[in-house]
Amino acid sequence: MHFSLQKNSSPAPLTTALTALERIVLGKPEKIRLALVCLLAEGHLLIEDIPGVGKTTLARALAQVLGLGFQRIQFTSDLLPADIIGVTVFEREHERFSFRPGPLFAQVVLADEVNRATPRAQSALLEAMQERQASVDGISHPLPRPFFVIATQNPQEQIGTYPLPESQLDRFAMRLSLGYPQPAAERALYAAEDRRHLLERLEPTLTAEDVIALQARVGKITMAPALLDYVQALVGWTRDCERYHHGLSPRAGLSLVRLARAHALLEGRNAALPEDVQAVLPAAVNHRLEARRDERSGEEIARELIEAVAIP
Repeated sequence: MHFSLQKNSSPAPLTTALTALERIVLGKPEKIRLALVCLLAEGHLLIEDIPGVGKTTLARALAQVLGLGFQRIQFTSDLLPADIIGVTVFEREHERFSFRPGPLFAQVVLADEVNRATPRAQSALLEAMQERQASVDGISHPLPRPFFVIATQNPQEQIGTYPLPESQLDRFAMRLSLGYPQPAAERALYAAEDRRHLLERLEPTLTAEDVIALQARVGKITMAPALLDYVQALVGWTRDCERYHHGLSPRAGLSLVRLARAHALLEGRNAALPEDVQAVLPAAVNHRLEARRDERSGEEIARELIEAVAIP
C-alpha cells in the first residue's frame, strides 16, 4: 500500500510555540512535542514522575505560549468535588441562586498530584474530562474551549496515594514521564535565569481561536484505509496475544487514530503515516496495557507491539 507523502508547510505558530517551549523546558523536545500533540488531538495528558522535574513548568508554559487560560488545582486528601467544580450560592441582593465556577473552568487545568486525592474528588475531575461539562444541582455547565487537563501523578510507591483505576486511566489519551534532564541540559538549567521569570515574559504565539481551528484541522488529516487496518491490527494483537490482563479498548484505538493525525499535522503533512502511529503509540498505550507475567515498562511493551505487528 502506498501512503501519501504530500507535505504542507508546518503551521508557523506551532513551530514558534515549540521553539519557545524548548527554551523553558530544557532537554525534553520529544516530550514537549507529544504534549502538544495530545492537546491538538483534544485528549488529556497524565504525567507520572517524581516531584521537581518540570511537570508544572511544562503545563504553565503550554498554556501561556498558546494564549490559553490556566488554573492549577492542588489535589489533597481533603479536597472535595465542590472545590474543583464550584458551588451554587444564594445572592441576597438579587434573591436568586447563582453558580460560582471553580478552577476546573479554565482552558488548561493542571491537576497536580491527582492521586493524592480521594477517589470521589478524582471522579469529579475525570467525569468533566469525559463529558466536557460539569453538573451542579442538576444544571450542566459547559467547560471552556479548548479544554485540556494535565494531571500529574506521583509514583504509586510514594506514601499517601490513591492509584487511579484502569477505567479512569483510560480517560487520558497519553501518559508521559519527563525523567531527569540530560547532564548538559541540567547544567544549562543551573546557569540560566529562573524559569518563573522566563515564564512571566513568555509571549503567546497563538490564541484560543487558533488552537480550536488547529484541532478542527486534525480531523481533516487523511488516514488511509491501510493505516486504519494497521491501527486495528495493533489493537487486535493486544487482545489476542494473552500477554496482557486486558487488551486495548475501542476508545484506545480511536485515541490512537486522533493522536496520529495530530502528529501528522505537527509534522506539516496532510496525511498520516505509519511513523505517526508509531511515534505516539508508547505514550498512548503505556498506561492502558499491563503485562501478566513480568515487570516490563509501558514503553517496552509498546516497542514489542511495534515489532510484532507488520505495517501493511
